[in-house]
Amino acid sequence: MRFAFIGAGGVGGYYGAMLARSGQDVTVIARGAHLDAIRQHGLRIVGPMGDFAVRMGAESDPAHVGAVDVVILTVKTYDNATALPLIPPLVGPQTVVLTIQNGVDSADEVAAVVGERQTIAGSTYIATGIESPGVIRQTGTHRRIVFGECFGSTTAISERVAAIEPVLRAADIDATAVADARQAIWEKFTYLAPMAAFTGASRLPMGPIWSDAFIRSTFLDAVAEVARVAVAHGFVLPADHLERTHRYCERLPPDTRSSLLIDLSLGKRIEVEALQGSVVRRGRATGVPTPVMAALYAVLKPWADGPNPAAVS
Repeated sequence: MRFAFIGAGGVGGYYGAMLARSGQDVTVIARGAHLDAIRQHGLRIVGPMGDFAVRMGAESDPAHVGAVDVVILTVKTYDNATALPLIPPLVGPQTVVLTIQNGVDSADEVAAVVGERQTIAGSTYIATGIESPGVIRQTGTHRRIVFGECFGSTTAISERVAAIEPVLRAADIDATAVADARQAIWEKFTYLAPMAAFTGASRLPMGPIWSDAFIRSTFLDAVAEVARVAVAHGFVLPADHLERTHRYCERLPPDTRSSLLIDLSLGKRIEVEALQGSVVRRGRATGVPTPVMAALYAVLKPWADGPNPAAVS
């Protein structure tokens, strides 16, 4: 298959490199020093699962690539204004566009550009980041993608989704095809939005948050708020969803940081609108109160575009 990745950062660069190493035709759409390094030396992956380097296509202009089989959108949601217009030159009649971005709004945003028929979606579980131009560091062993159709009523895995799954698996990506990706996306969202909010607002990893009984209880209140928003949008979550989240958080390494906290600490833009902002807006639209998430959204919102010049050091 021919793959094109919109973004060659921690997520897109890692998955693109894995697919290229397995023999797939991969091109990443990138920019700046990272693009130059990939063109000159290839892309290098370093981490607990072993180090390797691979050559792949790298372009700044998708018009130089043309139509591919699968476009995978991996950039942070705050870059969508510039990233989404890069997709159409890569799309032919049979192309599918898979978004694995954070949040629950991405599929609609992609469909607004290429149409619902060519849009599929999913969630990814991975800990990676750009260490230096041309180098991606993986800090864990997760490399999971759950993906499927995201529009209309579907009870069976579609042929096009089923065709992609073994290609990803052959690249040592833990891929799971599902009939309807929206359920998996919302289940991740109910945990991710609060986790990013609490770690970001406190500037602390999960250890200190989870070890404090009051904060832990309030964290679970926030998870319940997002779960009620999910139900209001027609998604039935497992009856033991809150208990499962509790068990998952207990097993997290104490130094676990959300990508929002990492971006915040590096002075980058943060995905507050796609995460906390989306919860609050969707809650208001459906009449679901979200007091904990709204308070955390208010705390993080001034940092949406990076360091706030009004901050007092």
